[in-house]
This record gives sequence, C-alpha cells and structure tokens, in this order.
Amino acid sequence: MADIKYVPTIKAQLNSKIYAELKEELKLSNINEVPKIEKIILNIGLGKAKDDKKMFETADNTIRKITGRKPIHISSKQSIAAFKLREGQKIGMKVTLRGNAMYEFLDRIINIVLPRLRDFHGVPSTAFDNQGNYSIGFIDQSVFPELTFEETNPAHGLQVVIVIKAKSKEDSRALLEKLGMPFTKEAK
Repeated sequence: MADIKYVPTIKAQLNSKIYAELKEELKLSNINEVPKIEKIILNIGLGKAKDDKKMFETADNTIRKITGRKPIHISSKQSIAAFKLREGQKIGMKVTLRGNAMYEFLDRIINIVLPRLRDFHGVPSTAFDNQGNYSIGFIDQSVFPELTFEETNPAHGLQVVIVIKAKSKEDSRALLEKLGMPFTKEAK
C-alpha cells in the first residue's frame, strides 16, 4: 500500500488553483514569480514582566500549545540601566513555522482565531512592511482555542509575522486575500 500524505487545506488550495489565478491577475510571466509564504514567526516579548517567572512560564506554554513547537528563548544582547536590563537576561521567546505546520497555523488564524475576536471588523491593510511581510498583533492569547482559561492567566500579547516572498505589498495582499484573510473595508 502507498503511504498517504496529509496536505493542509490551504496548501492544497494554493497548489490547485490560487497560484494559477494570481499569475493571471498579477500579469506575471512565470509561475515562480507568484507570491509565496516562506514562514510564519510567532514572537512574545515580555517587556516589564521579564522578571516574573509565572509570566515567562505562561508565555512558554502559550507558544507550545498553539504551535506544537518548543520556543527559542531570546536574551538581551546588552545591559541597559534605564530598563533595568542585564546582558544575557531572558526577555522573550519566538518560534518559526515552515512547511505543513505553517499552513495549518495560518488556516487556524484565518478561520478560527480572527472570527473569535470581539468587535472584529477585519485586519488592517497597513500592517505590511516594505518587503511585503504581514504582521498581526494579539493583545491577549485567550483567542486561541488550544488554551484553557487557566492557561491564559496572566494575559500577555503575541505577534505573528507572515513572511511572504513577493515583489510588492500589493502582491502580498492579493495572496492573503485569496487565502481568505479578512481585511478591513477601506472607505472611498
């Protein structure tokens, strides 16, 4: 019997129709010029709570539960007296998702997490950087269904950066729109 490999829904949609549609819509000559998602980076900076051990454990648990990966702990590179920061002190954590895990996480963000936000009217279209990468910031981690109420206390924020290989911000936005990212409606 042949091994059946699981392909995430978003990846299947991209390969079956979205890449071809984008090639036509963006008037690209080669399918390799179509914007593609390279990786997704989740980042939690602890800020003033860097000395709070419970906050650090909660943030670590959050990343482990929502990604299934162990985060890399980020340490400060230099001492800054004004921030009461010492060189080598742990100040945050991050994890990078690629491949199927990346597509699964993006699918959960678009179809489960964003609709759970209170008073949600779409994500801003201004969160693209000059390279076409898109950033989403969450004020608190309780919108992720993988976490129980007890695991979300104390609350902390997190940032999700979708790294896209594209020629422009407009091309990146076109890709995310095709995937179902709910952008806010712009007033005309």
